[in-house]
Amino acid sequence: MADIVTFTINPSIDMSTSVDRVAPIKKLRGAAAHRDPGGGGINVARVAIRFGADVKALCAAGGVTGELLRRLIERDGIPNVVIHVSEETRESFTVFENATGYEYRFVLPGPQLREEEWHQCLGALADPEDNPRFVVASGSLSPGAPSDFYAHAARIARKRGAKFLLDTSGPPLASALEEGVFLIKPNLRELRELMGVPLDDERAWVDACRRLTEAGRAEVVALTLGDRGALLVVRDQAWRAPALPIKPLSAVGAGDSFLGAMVWGLAQGRSIDDAFRYGVAAGSAALLSSGTGLCRRDDVERLYPDVVLQRI
Repeated sequence: MADIVTFTINPSIDMSTSVDRVAPIKKLRGAAAHRDPGGGGINVARVAIRFGADVKALCAAGGVTGELLRRLIERDGIPNVVIHVSEETRESFTVFENATGYEYRFVLPGPQLREEEWHQCLGALADPEDNPRFVVASGSLSPGAPSDFYAHAARIARKRGAKFLLDTSGPPLASALEEGVFLIKPNLRELRELMGVPLDDERAWVDACRRLTEAGRAEVVALTLGDRGALLVVRDQAWRAPALPIKPLSAVGAGDSFLGAMVWGLAQGRSIDDAFRYGVAAGSAALLSSGTGLCRRDDVERLYPDVVLQRI
């Protein structure tokens, strides 16, 4: 039985390549492509298992690309349960432009799920054979899944006595918060969208996060701020972690790396602020990996001592 279960309803095959320069009309010849299993929850599992976590990945997948996804997950040594759906799993791709250092990311919507298919996904999460302490749901919803899908998932996790961690945005996030969750990891744009206000400075960020914790909608808010670092808020405490001075090679998967390392830390019994330090280190380490490589553990351990928490 896995200690951590990740839940990805809309996974993808993530392909990355590079070209000399992006230009219209011309045929652009890329370097050899690299493929990874992708989607928020799968990426969280990829990171957590690099730290030695006891993790299982649940995901929906279909068609030829779905079979490739399963093989890639198993290549990475991740125990998994695949819920088969009728339409093809999506593909997404990242192109690095050598001439400028710019990165172009193309993300597709995913398969249209039938009602019985998304119900099967929730049924897999409720499987009594698993008894996880942490359930991590991450990523967008597939077309066809209802906006309260993650609220259903949060309810299942709570009934099973598991802490529910969520990384999504828009109506699916708002709906899940009405149910109540353990932890959310929005970025600043997502928090602004959720709260419906500009949130122009640190005081506003902290106040917004505290409103969520005091209302019982989330016990923990880990707010990622890009090159301004990150913020951790619980009901009676808050910490700010300034960004580490890193020249990014790629920003793909930084948020998933953050959450993967943080849930690993929590599963290890580390305090919430120490797990947050590991999350910041992992999100920073992901910037050092090209394409869809995510963070490497040796980079995380090297950067961890440099993460400074400032109590607010």
